[in-house]
Amino acid sequence: MQQFVINGGNPLNGEMTPGGNKNSILKMIPACLLTDEPVTLHNAPQILDVEVTLDLMRALGATVEWIAPKTLRIHAENIKNGIPPRELAQKTRASFVFAGPLLGRCHHAELPVPGGDVIGERRLDTHIIALQKLGVDIQYHHGTFTLHAPEMHGANILLPEASVTATENIIMAAVLAKGTTILRNAASEPHVQDLCHMLVAMGAQIDGIGSNQLIIQGVDKLHGTEARVGADFMEVGSYIGAAAVTGGSIRIRDADPQHLEMTRMVFARLGVEWEQEDNDIIVPPNQRLTIQPDIGGRIPVIKAQPWPAFPPDLMSIALMIATQSAGAVMFHDWMYESRFFFTDKLVRMGARITLCDPHRVLVQGPTALKGSPNISSPDIRAGMALLLAALTAKGETRISNIGQIDRGYEQVEIKLKALGADIRRISNDLDTVEVQQIHELKA
Repeated sequence: MQQFVINGGNPLNGEMTPGGNKNSILKMIPACLLTDEPVTLHNAPQILDVEVTLDLMRALGATVEWIAPKTLRIHAENIKNGIPPRELAQKTRASFVFAGPLLGRCHHAELPVPGGDVIGERRLDTHIIALQKLGVDIQYHHGTFTLHAPEMHGANILLPEASVTATENIIMAAVLAKGTTILRNAASEPHVQDLCHMLVAMGAQIDGIGSNQLIIQGVDKLHGTEARVGADFMEVGSYIGAAAVTGGSIRIRDADPQHLEMTRMVFARLGVEWEQEDNDIIVPPNQRLTIQPDIGGRIPVIKAQPWPAFPPDLMSIALMIATQSAGAVMFHDWMYESRFFFTDKLVRMGARITLCDPHRVLVQGPTALKGSPNISSPDIRAGMALLLAALTAKGETRISNIGQIDRGYEQVEIKLKALGADIRRISNDLDTVEVQQIHELKA
């Protein structure tokens, strides 16, 4: 196990380039199963969740190669079967989106209930109901789904919720199904769009990309292609927040700011502004950091909603910013009942946060944060929020379970060091040695 050791108080200044969208690449990789020709993916982030997904591809028989930094070449010429190793599939939530491409390519799949973050229950019912409409027979027994479909056919599908992964799963199943699929109440996040554009480049016929209704005309065969993973707007939002709460100024290159309009509106309510220059974002110093109240001075509510509204994965970052902003604000994440269970760690560091119920918290700021000797990262986004808190806090903070952060943020400590942060990665063994040396010096 490893830890981050952070000495806070340094403003972040300089330039950085975000990695590719984690949620895009985790679906674009299994989409390569839909063709027996090679596919090249550019701007692919080298993060833990990607490595697990690539291991799944290798286990299924695909050839995987990093042909250049951030460039993947995947050739799924020969697929063994539709049964990835259970222990690998349970390491990531995204493993269940292998169902769509495996059904399209092998007409059969066996997948366990997936693992992933601990932010709350994320049911698979939406996937199952929609796949059944395409003609897939699905059985569930002892934690494993067995899916079988000798032939899938298009259908008119209304999703009961705008689930991102269910949308992506159905798209990948439908592109090789017979006939036309109309997918309504579809998710339209940038990562869904990345996947659709890749599939179109492979020969799929998809209309309505970027909207909540997709019309997919099934084709007989897909071919190889080259595709680019868009910038990870979660990482972009995280570094905007890091610059703001530390009082620094950074330029984020190739940020794809067209996907940040709602984030700009929400961050502005917390007193954070930025400038746009071509495809770059510039965060100026000395942010206002004052919460804008609702009309009549009422406490505003920041609520996670389906795209193009404010994304739930940035709630933890926005909440951390609010601890440094003057005023009060309520955060409401109706999707995940454990999203805010990390806030006790921020309270321990000095934040004023009231957990109203599993879905809502009230934040009152600003408060000076102090370092904490041992806090643990419960999930990817909470881990990054705690890292922002440590960068802001006075004194030293040690964050454990940083593998969670590594799952979604590429070379985070290297990027932060380049911006002036005092951060280092240590192993527990080194930590033990250092503690012993300190005790010896005191003696």
